[in-house]
Amino acid sequence: MKGYVFHGPGQASWEEVPDPGIKEPTDAIVRVDAVTVCGTDLHILKGDVPEVRPGTVLGHEAVGEIVEVGSDVRTVRPGDRVLVSCISACGRCRYCRESMYSQCRGGGGWILGHLIDGTQAEYVRVPYADLSVHPLPGALAGQDAVLLADIFPTAYEVGVLNGRVRPGDTVVVVGAGPIGLAAIATARLFAPERIVAIDLAASRLEAAKGLGADAVADAGEAPEQLIADLTDGLGADVVIEAVGVPETFDMCTRMVRPGGHVANVGVHGKPVTLHLEDLWIKNVTITTGLVDTRSTPTLLRMASAGRLPTSQLVTHTFSLDQMEEAYEVFGNAAETGALKVVLGEPRHDVVATRTT
Repeated sequence: MKGYVFHGPGQASWEEVPDPGIKEPTDAIVRVDAVTVCGTDLHILKGDVPEVRPGTVLGHEAVGEIVEVGSDVRTVRPGDRVLVSCISACGRCRYCRESMYSQCRGGGGWILGHLIDGTQAEYVRVPYADLSVHPLPGALAGQDAVLLADIFPTAYEVGVLNGRVRPGDTVVVVGAGPIGLAAIATARLFAPERIVAIDLAASRLEAAKGLGADAVADAGEAPEQLIADLTDGLGADVVIEAVGVPETFDMCTRMVRPGGHVANVGVHGKPVTLHLEDLWIKNVTITTGLVDTRSTPTLLRMASAGRLPTSQLVTHTFSLDQMEEAYEVFGNAAETGALKVVLGEPRHDVVATRTT
């Protein structure tokens, strides 16, 4: 088969790799029908994630069809159409029993495209299949479903739920990339009074409006004053950091009200100064986290019912063998306007009919 292989910082290619096989009785082999590229994949290519060894197939999100399962797999079988979660879960360790699958001590957690070969290939081996893949409703298109492998549960769990968004809140989302946009869409489920999106790119601010932001602000034009004006000087109830740089984190801590929440979702590659000399007296809660994907079944039901605007985030589609072009487009989002890129061939199911 072919897969997108990491060879070191700045080096990766779509090339022939060995077919995956069952290694453990809890494994499943999935034929990949749709896959996407994540900002974390770009971090890996830059060399920001040293745990990823050269020779690893990248990717941790996919939709596909089960082609083989190990002897211990009980919940899926060959022919089932499934979502491959970005997080794998052994289901037995202390953290899995507490639904903190991201911290799995039994060989799971974020392993696909990180510690083992990932999903940006024609086939992928998925460990702990019973808890790490989700059967898909027949009406849900793969292009939409693949966004539920990572960005929607990440935005919902690490941003909206950790931030404790409540009815009537003022919610500020700093960073209107894919995660920030998914945070806007899922924050709306809790009926906040207003959602404000902050970004440097005008195209992303327009996308934020389309997904439900009530106001937008250019990050370079004193957005803190806008938040103060909208809240009579109190500050935002919830601020979601969806960029991952020191400047945006610091901005979030300045915009939150006393007693409010800062939910950090962004992946930070540099140290951040925490100004406790200002924050200690404000009763501010700051949360961090890696997605656990415990919300994925709920989000799948909502997407199937048309309650999540998944398709609005997909701006570019490619075939699997256009992986290098897709990375180029996604990596240069400021020029291309890319939000999410999806790769894969459309399915053409054949329905047998019988005549009498």
